[in-house]
Amino acid sequence: MFTGIVETTGKIIDVADLGSNRQFLIQAPFLHELKIDQSVAHNGACLTVDGLSDSHYTVTAIAETLQRTNLAFLQPGNLVNLERSMKLNDRLDGHIVQGHVDTIGKVLSITSCNGSWEFEIGFDNQQYVTVSKGSITVNGVSLTVVKSYPGGFSVAIIPYTYNHTQFVELKVSDFVNLEFDIIGKYVERLLKGYK
Repeated sequence: MFTGIVETTGKIIDVADLGSNRQFLIQAPFLHELKIDQSVAHNGACLTVDGLSDSHYTVTAIAETLQRTNLAFLQPGNLVNLERSMKLNDRLDGHIVQGHVDTIGKVLSITSCNGSWEFEIGFDNQQYVTVSKGSITVNGVSLTVVKSYPGGFSVAIIPYTYNHTQFVELKVSDFVNLEFDIIGKYVERLLKGYK
């Protein structure tokens, strides 16, 4: 379980294909606090630490994760948003984030707003919905929806978030991981019923 408040960014130092899986070697400021089997959100996708060294840690994404997220596009040198799982005695500063990415979105536009930025993001999967002033997770960052419409939404990025997350590198046409609000997903499922 995560909050969507990104702790830091890590740097991809190597990528290796292992059959249908992909292993990532990552440098991170909290490297020496990690343990094998620990859950860490990478651009919002929960992955398990499966290797540690003095200079990096490793995680492995299976084919399902690679098909559903933007992790398949990561290359050495790329930044990745990182968040360790929350402690039960911490404040929930963002919203409830599972680390289970629903789909990939695409950055449609980036508008400078004289001190902040508005990112418009589109997505193809029409089963998901957003609501204005509701919550959305973009590359693991808990954000508030500004504008909402079928197949898209916009979010406002404050300077701190812009400068301390992977948002600083995002460009129009880049792919981002989207995790929709868990409460909204349950409500949507209840309204549609099971088939």
